[in-house]
Amino acid sequence: MSRHIPVIDASEVEFTAIRAQGAGGQNVNKVSNAIHLRFDIRASSLPEPMKERLLELNDQRITREGVIVIKAQAHRSQEKNKEDAMQRLLEMVASISEPPRARRATKPTRGSQQRRLDKKAVRGQVKAMRGKVVG
Repeated sequence: MSRHIPVIDASEVEFTAIRAQGAGGQNVNKVSNAIHLRFDIRASSLPEPMKERLLELNDQRITREGVIVIKAQAHRSQEKNKEDAMQRLLEMVASISEPPRARRATKPTRGSQQRRLDKKAVRGQVKAMRGKVVG
Protein backbone atom coordinates (compact mmCIF):
# COMPACT_ATOMS: atom_id res chain seq x y z
CA MET A 1 0.00 0.00 0.00
CA SER A 2 1.61 3.28 -1.09
CA ARG A 3 1.12 6.36 1.02
CA HIS A 4 0.39 9.49 -0.95
CA ILE A 5 2.07 12.37 0.85
CA PRO A 6 1.00 15.74 -0.51
CA VAL A 7 3.63 18.32 -1.28
CA ILE A 8 3.56 21.37 0.96
CA ASP A 9 4.12 24.60 -0.92
CA ALA A 10 7.02 26.62 0.54
CA SER A 11 4.96 29.82 0.26
CA GLU A 12 2.49 28.39 2.84
CA VAL A 13 5.22 27.94 5.45
CA GLU A 14 6.54 30.86 7.46
CA PHE A 15 9.99 30.66 9.07
CA THR A 16 11.12 33.00 11.85
CA ALA A 17 14.65 33.00 13.25
CA ILE A 18 14.78 33.20 17.05
CA ARG A 19 17.49 32.83 19.64
CA ALA A 20 17.87 29.28 20.91
CA GLN A 21 17.44 28.40 24.57
CA GLY A 22 19.94 26.57 26.70
CA ALA A 23 23.69 26.34 26.70
CA GLY A 24 25.70 27.74 23.84
CA GLY A 25 28.46 29.79 25.38
CA GLN A 26 29.13 33.35 24.29
CA ASN A 27 27.46 32.78 20.92
CA VAL A 28 23.97 31.94 22.20
CA ASN A 29 22.94 35.52 23.02
CA LYS A 30 23.88 37.09 19.71
CA VAL A 31 23.05 34.55 16.98
CA SER A 32 19.48 33.62 16.05
CA ASN A 33 19.92 29.97 15.10
CA ALA A 34 16.64 28.46 16.28
CA ILE A 35 13.70 28.41 13.87
CA HIS A 36 9.97 28.83 14.44
CA LEU A 37 7.98 27.25 11.63
CA ARG A 38 4.35 28.36 11.26
CA PHE A 39 1.89 26.57 8.98
CA ASP A 40 -1.75 27.68 8.79
CA ILE A 41 -3.78 24.51 8.24
CA ARG A 42 -7.02 26.24 7.21
CA ALA A 43 -5.30 28.54 4.67
CA SER A 44 -3.20 25.73 3.18
CA SER A 45 -3.73 23.98 -0.14
CA LEU A 46 -4.13 20.56 1.53
CA PRO A 47 -7.28 18.59 0.64
CA GLU A 48 -10.23 19.27 2.99
CA PRO A 49 -10.31 15.77 4.57
CA MET A 50 -6.62 16.09 5.48
CA LYS A 51 -7.17 19.54 6.98
CA GLU A 52 -9.94 18.10 9.16
CA ARG A 53 -7.77 15.18 10.33
CA LEU A 54 -4.89 17.57 11.11
CA LEU A 55 -7.16 19.87 13.11
CA GLU A 56 -8.54 16.86 15.03
CA LEU A 57 -5.05 15.79 16.11
CA ASN A 58 -4.47 16.17 19.82
CA ASP A 59 -1.06 17.80 19.39
CA GLN A 60 0.27 20.66 21.50
CA ARG A 61 2.00 22.11 18.42
CA ILE A 62 -1.38 23.00 16.88
CA THR A 63 -2.89 26.26 18.18
CA ARG A 64 -6.61 26.92 18.66
CA GLU A 65 -6.53 28.98 15.48
CA GLY A 66 -5.37 25.94 13.52
CA VAL A 67 -1.73 26.97 13.07
CA ILE A 68 1.05 24.42 13.46
CA VAL A 69 4.03 25.92 15.31
CA ILE A 70 7.24 23.88 15.30
CA LYS A 71 10.36 25.06 17.11
CA ALA A 72 13.66 23.61 15.90
CA GLN A 73 16.84 24.32 17.81
CA ALA A 74 18.74 21.02 17.85
CA HIS A 75 21.43 22.14 15.39
CA ARG A 76 23.91 24.99 15.53
CA SER A 77 23.17 26.17 12.00
CA GLN A 78 19.98 27.95 11.05
CA GLU A 79 19.77 26.04 7.76
CA LYS A 80 19.85 22.62 9.48
CA ASN A 81 17.19 23.77 11.97
CA LYS A 82 15.03 24.93 9.05
CA GLU A 83 15.37 21.50 7.40
CA ASP A 84 14.60 19.78 10.72
CA ALA A 85 11.44 21.87 11.24
CA MET A 86 10.24 21.20 7.68
CA GLN A 87 10.92 17.47 8.08
CA ARG A 88 8.86 17.38 11.29
CA LEU A 89 5.98 19.20 9.55
CA LEU A 90 6.09 16.69 6.67
CA GLU A 91 6.07 13.78 9.15
CA MET A 92 3.04 15.25 10.91
CA VAL A 93 1.16 15.61 7.61
CA ALA A 94 2.26 12.12 6.50
CA SER A 95 0.89 10.63 9.74
CA ILE A 96 -2.65 11.67 8.75
CA SER A 97 -2.32 11.22 4.99
CA GLU A 98 -4.37 8.01 5.05
CA PRO A 99 -7.83 8.04 6.62
CA PRO A 100 -8.10 5.78 9.66
CA ARG A 101 -9.63 2.35 9.09
CA ALA A 102 -13.25 2.04 10.12
CA ARG A 103 -13.62 0.00 13.28
CA ARG A 104 -15.61 -3.16 12.78
CA ALA A 105 -17.67 -4.18 15.81
CA THR A 106 -16.96 -7.69 17.09
CA LYS A 107 -18.57 -9.96 19.65
CA PRO A 108 -16.71 -11.90 22.32
CA THR A 109 -16.72 -15.66 21.72
CA ARG A 110 -19.12 -17.83 23.71
CA GLY A 111 -16.13 -19.53 25.35
CA SER A 112 -14.61 -16.24 26.51
CA GLN A 113 -17.98 -15.12 27.91
CA GLN A 114 -18.32 -18.42 29.81
CA ARG A 115 -14.76 -18.17 31.21
CA ARG A 116 -15.47 -14.63 32.39
CA LEU A 117 -18.66 -15.71 34.18
CA ASP A 118 -16.87 -18.70 35.77
CA LYS A 119 -14.12 -16.43 37.10
CA LYS A 120 -16.72 -14.02 38.48
CA ALA A 121 -18.47 -16.89 40.30
CA VAL A 122 -15.18 -18.13 41.81
CA ARG A 123 -14.25 -14.60 42.88
CA GLY A 124 -17.69 -14.11 44.46
CA GLN A 125 -17.27 -17.33 46.48
CA VAL A 126 -13.83 -16.21 47.69
CA LYS A 127 -15.31 -12.93 48.88
CA ALA A 128 -18.31 -14.66 50.50
CA MET A 129 -15.91 -16.80 52.56
CA ARG A 130 -14.38 -13.67 54.10
CA GLY A 131 -17.27 -13.25 56.53
CA LYS A 132 -17.00 -13.68 60.30
CA VAL A 133 -16.29 -17.14 61.58
CA VAL A 134 -19.19 -18.40 63.70
CA GLY A 135 -17.99 -20.59 66.49
